[in-house]
Amino acid sequence: MNAVVVFNKPEGFTSQGAVTKVKKIFKAKKAGHAGALDPMATGLLLVCLDEATKITPFLMELDKEYLFKARFGISTDTYDAQGKVTKVVENFEIDRVKLEEIIKKYTGKIAQLPPMYSAVKVEGTPLYKLARKGIEIERKPKEVIIHSIKIEEFSPPYVIFRVLCSKGTYVRTLCHDIGEELKVGAHIVELVRTKIGKFIIEDSATLEDLKGKFSDKAVLSIDKALYFLPSLRMPDSLILKFLNGNSVKIPSGIVPSGWIKVKEKTGKMLGIGFSNGFIIKPERIIKEG
Repeated sequence: MNAVVVFNKPEGFTSQGAVTKVKKIFKAKKAGHAGALDPMATGLLLVCLDEATKITPFLMELDKEYLFKARFGISTDTYDAQGKVTKVVENFEIDRVKLEEIIKKYTGKIAQLPPMYSAVKVEGTPLYKLARKGIEIERKPKEVIIHSIKIEEFSPPYVIFRVLCSKGTYVRTLCHDIGEELKVGAHIVELVRTKIGKFIIEDSATLEDLKGKFSDKAVLSIDKALYFLPSLRMPDSLILKFLNGNSVKIPSGIVPSGWIKVKEKTGKMLGIGFSNGFIIKPERIIKEG
């Protein structure tokens, strides 16, 4: 089945574990995801099946939105509730106005230090494997973009935030850094991914849904999943050349520059190409059958 499943991952599942469950339900030969979630996190996970695994890099580029619940006054080594407590601050108060000022500093382009408990690899070894051995190494800051962050609920020591950010953002690190700036520490106790691009959690399907009835918004064709790319209907005379991996010049003139969906006249997907405005180079050939 060549499709993208807008899946609502339950707590306790690794992303790969969730992918395996979805793959089994649809009896797919291949499956992958377009952006991992921590086991404790819930919410949107885009699961790509069969030929749709070829479009995961494009889906991974989309911005993400999260809701996270922070517990101030306690820090952990993993920056979430599953880690060991490293600091406890008692008898503190959080001023909402001050907190609002602090989170403004985390809007726009910021540099984040990947947490030791992360899948980032150093010389081929994931950081979390080193962290489990008690080894901490120097990491390079990574630039990410926080489009917006706002307080949804203020009930100290708990505060719920909504954040819209670029790919690669560590929400656990964001929570930790805000806590450190307040000088009381903080860690995440709940994390939900609510949006990926235009995919929203309200349209997602749970494991139970997928075993029974689910919305057509939860299982999408490759074409619909790539809603953000322009498309071009290839003349019949050029299709074979494109499918053989050769660059194609479109005789009708200018075409959109950048990544583009290439289709037959019937609308069937042929693949994804990269255009300079006149010539399209095939990058992903999609065999929808």
